[in-house]
Amino acid sequence: MKFLFLLIIAYLLGSIPSGVWIGKLFFKKDIRLFGSGNTGTTNTFRVLGKKAGTTVLLMDILKGTLATSLPLIFSLNVNPLVFGVAAVLGHTFPIFANFKGGKAVATSAGMILAYSPTFFVYSALIFIIMLYITSMVSLTSMISAILITLSTIILPFAIPQILPKFDWLLTVIAVALTIFIFIRHKDNIKRIKDGTESRVSFGLGAKNNK
Repeated sequence: MKFLFLLIIAYLLGSIPSGVWIGKLFFKKDIRLFGSGNTGTTNTFRVLGKKAGTTVLLMDILKGTLATSLPLIFSLNVNPLVFGVAAVLGHTFPIFANFKGGKAVATSAGMILAYSPTFFVYSALIFIIMLYITSMVSLTSMISAILITLSTIILPFAIPQILPKFDWLLTVIAVALTIFIFIRHKDNIKRIKDGTESRVSFGLGAKNNK
């Protein structure tokens, strides 16, 4: 019963639609009606600005971190990644926002932070480097997902200081999330091919920003 109860709590934590609530409360805007229509960090930055975007980013990461930490907090002998996945599903299919949520990147990062802080830092560096190279959040998210998934297999044997042991569940979740992230970015992939994808204002590709 405790497992099921905490799993529901993890899903509900993930379901908190940070971008929607902040947009409505402080800006009187529903971000689902602007930009890409997505409720996540990137669209919040685009529609509401840097402060709102940063706040949503931190909140979405925190959702994943807190949910993944539930077994530790309540002394439950279960792989914490199970609860992290529940939060990611909540973020993507939030009960508080008609089951239409974000693309799972930030909340997945929060899950990794709770699971292994060193692996989180490693993953964040991959994301930052790829964002600087591409200047596109969408492309960065997809490439980073692939590299991080491969890292879950390689690092435990090559650099155990970053990820001490191989965890098959982590790899399975990483593969599933990578596939899911690609599916959620199908419109972005089309725009990337067409050369119309939005770019951030920094990095090597920023000069091509339209």
